[in-house]
Amino acid sequence: MKIDIENINKAFENRIRLGIMSVLMVNDKIDFNNMKELLNLTDGNLASHITGLEKQGYIRVNKQFVGKKPNTTFEATAEGKLAFKTHLNALEKLIKG
Repeated sequence: MKIDIENINKAFENRIRLGIMSVLMVNDKIDFNNMKELLNLTDGNLASHITGLEKQGYIRVNKQFVGKKPNTTFEATAEGKLAFKTHLNALEKLIKG
C-alpha cells in the first residue's frame, strides 16, 4: 500500500507553527501577547516561528501603536488558510489509511 504524503506541508510540521495556525483558524486576529500566552511561548520563540510563517505568505503581521504602546497582531492569509486546511486533510487521510 502506498502512502500519500504529498500534501503534508513542511511549514506546519513544527508543533508551534501548528499551534499558531490553529489559533489563527478560529480567530480573525490575535495580538502577540495573547498568542504567546495561549501557546505558552517565549517572545523570541514566537517571533521566530511567526517570521517563518510570514515569509511563506501564510500569515500577515500588523504592527501599530495603541497610544504609545506598540501592538502587533497576526491574521492568517487566504493562502495560509487554504494551505493549512490542505495539510489537515492530508493528515486525516493518512490517519484513516
